[in-house]
Amino acid sequence: MTPYLLVDGTQQGVRVPPQTIKEGRVVLNIAYRAVSGLDMGNESIRFLARFSGVSQSIDVPVTAILAIYAQETGQGMMLPPDDPEHTAPSTEVNSTELPGDDEPPKKGPWLRVVK
Repeated sequence: MTPYLLVDGTQQGVRVPPQTIKEGRVVLNIAYRAVSGLDMGNESIRFLARFSGVSQSIDVPVTAILAIYAQETGQGMMLPPDDPEHTAPSTEVNSTELPGDDEPPKKGPWLRVVK
């Protein structure tokens, strides 16, 4: 399988060629044959890749990774945002809500195959 990363190209510290960012996102092929010097750390993923025949240094903070999936099947996983607003439980109480009220079901994450 060919591993692809979906990256938020608008986040601080993302270093990719600007022409690869579409709608604020960029899809990166991180297969062994597509990159060199792949370094996957706890803080960032770094490697060299060729874009339009020119070798570029790519640096992606782990917090900017939105999803990882296989190109061939589209199967993979969406990663939760690291934004404290989204991950911290809400401490606010709405006076119109009664204990035990169920929220409507939320739509699950989705992936789109980009070719």
